[in-house]
Formats: sequence, structure tokens, C-alpha cells
Amino acid sequence: MRRLTQSIRFRLTVLYSTLLFALAGTALGVTYVAVERATDPKPVTKQYQAGVFKQGRPVGTIEVAEVDQIESAVNFGTLQTLRNYSLYALAGLFVASLGIGWVLSGRALRPVGAIVRTTREIQATDLSRRIRLGGARDELRDLADTIDDMLDRLDDAFRGQRELIDDASHELRNPLAVIRANLDASLVEAPEATEAERIRAVAVIDRAANRMSRLVEDLLATARRDAGGLADTDVDLGAVVREAGEEYTAVAAASQVFLAYDIRPGLTYVGDHDALRRAVGNLLSNAVRLSPEGGTVTVAAGSAPGWRWIAVADHGPGIAAGDQGRVFDRFWRTPDTPAGRDRRTGLGLAIVRQIVESHGGQAALHSTPGRGSTFALWLPLPNADGPPPAESPI
Repeated sequence: MRRLTQSIRFRLTVLYSTLLFALAGTALGVTYVAVERATDPKPVTKQYQAGVFKQGRPVGTIEVAEVDQIESAVNFGTLQTLRNYSLYALAGLFVASLGIGWVLSGRALRPVGAIVRTTREIQATDLSRRIRLGGARDELRDLADTIDDMLDRLDDAFRGQRELIDDASHELRNPLAVIRANLDASLVEAPEATEAERIRAVAVIDRAANRMSRLVEDLLATARRDAGGLADTDVDLGAVVREAGEEYTAVAAASQVFLAYDIRPGLTYVGDHDALRRAVGNLLSNAVRLSPEGGTVTVAAGSAPGWRWIAVADHGPGIAAGDQGRVFDRFWRTPDTPAGRDRRTGLGLAIVRQIVESHGGQAALHSTPGRGSTFALWLPLPNADGPPPAESPI
């Protein structure tokens, strides 16, 4: 009983019935007062004196009696009958309104029951259930659609987390296996191994450990981007490009790769300076690593109507048309990495895409196998209207 009285349906029923009862009582009260004033006693005859004549001569006067008391009694009985019938009608109206209000509130709140049942059936490991409420496009339908949209986003986020954990576990398993194999081979199973063999094993272990370290750093960067923790400030995109280029100048020189810059002036943008620098750095890392000796990597920044852009172009092996749609996926690597070049974690371009999309922009690839690739980061301005240009900015 307590649960029933605390339900919204019960409270709405009582509220509707009470309001209806109050309005009906007010209307009947006004009607009663109006009828009472309209039936205010007014005598049918007036009190006056009349002469009495006998044989043509006045012999006296008579006084006509008032009948207002009779009229008042009749009016009082009429008003009392009206009042009694009104009270009976109000009582019946209140009881009827309780029943009608209970039925109508139940029909109005029926979608809420569907929403509650569906949300109770949703589990942390299964977000596939949806409310999919039909009917009129009212507030409850909007609420149900909003919850469905939220569940879609949560399902996508949880699926992405599961995929990231699965992929990270797979990627970490390989360097760990390399480390264990070399430790067992050089220290446990072969105690008579030579110094050169031990040094070679330590070098292999060091490379595997470095790969694990880079993978962990990239995973942390991915998690930060997923969390959406951006520090938006006024950013000079030219400075971002130059800072990222300076970080890879020594790496490019060691690989005999030249860096060229093409930066337009006045490229201000509201965004996360460090995140954008990391995105450009990831592109530069891939471009320098895949460029042939004596090649040139061009870093450019400019603007288009409604957009700012940063582009990195190389003369590496390029990417096949069938693989271009997957380059920004997590843990995807180009299958034709030049021999002798270190294979990376496969998270760099995924991080680039996350950074750009967190700014509301798009990351694009323009590549021709055998001639090189151009990666463009399109960053929208407040007046951006529609998607960015489809062609390469450089």
C-alpha cells in the first residue's frame, strides 16, 4: 500500500481529482451565490391601505397583508434542494474523477514502465538492449530516444575498450615472448653462452622492452584522448609545426632524410597545443621512418575557407588503395615496411585521428603507391560550413 501511495500514478490521480473537485466546487459555489441573489425575496403584493365604501359612502379602510415570508420560505427550500443536489453531484464527480484519472494516468505513464523494464534488463556486459519506444513524438518518446542514443555511445565506448584491451594484450604478448625466449636461451638453458651471444641477447631484449615502452605510452595517449581532456588555448599552428619538426631534425639527419617547411603566416587556432604537436610528431615519425635515404619530408600549414590545415608529405613507398581505409585503425601497420626499419606499435595514426576528431576536424590520406603519401589534418574554424576540401592541400 505504501508503495502504491508513493507512485507517480497515484499522486497524479489524486492531484487531477483534487483539482477537478476544487474547480467544480468553485463553479457550483458561484452558481449557488448567483441563484441566491436572483431569488432574493420580493413581495408579490405591496402593503397599502384601501378604502371601504357602503352605498357610495366611505365607511373605513383595510390594510393589505405582505406575503414576503411565504416567498422567502419557498426560495430557501429551492436553494437547499439545489445545495443538496450539488453536494451529491460533487461527491459522485470526485469518485468518478479518481477512476478516470487512474486509468488516464496509467495510459500516460505506460511508456515509463517500458523504459524502466528495459533499463533494468541492461547489464554492464550487455548493452545491446534498446527501448525503441513507438507512438507519438512527445516528451516520453524524446526521453526514450535520448536513452537509446546514450546506450549506443556507451556500447561503442565499451566495445572500443574491449577491442583495445584485446589488441594490447596481443601486442604485448609478442615482445614478452621475445624477452623470455632470449633470457632462457642466454641465461638459463645455455649458461655456457659466449659474451657475444649474451650481448646480442641483451640487445634483442632491449629492443623488445623499448617496443613495449612505446606501446604503453601510445596506450596512455589513446586513453587521454578518449577521456576528452583537451586544454583549448589560442594556438599558433606554425609554431606547432616548427616545434614538431625540431624534435625530428636529428632523427631525419641520422636517416639522411631532409625536412622542408611551407608555413603560411597568421595561422591561429583555438585548440590543444600539446595534442596537436603530438599529432604532427606522429606523422613526422612515420614519414621519416618510411622515406628513402636522400628523400625529403615536407611539413606544411595553411588555411582554406572555414578551415585550418596541417600536412605532412613524404616520398616513401606509399599505401595501397585497399589499405588506405584502414591506416587510422588501431594496431594497423603497413605491410611493406622497408627492411631494417623498426616496426612501430600501430597506434600512432589512431592517436592522430583521435586528436583531430576531438577538435571537430578530420584526418585525410592521399597516397600513390611507389610515389609517397600526404597526410592532412583539417581543423574547423567557427565559420566552417560543410566538410573540408577533398583534394590534398599540398
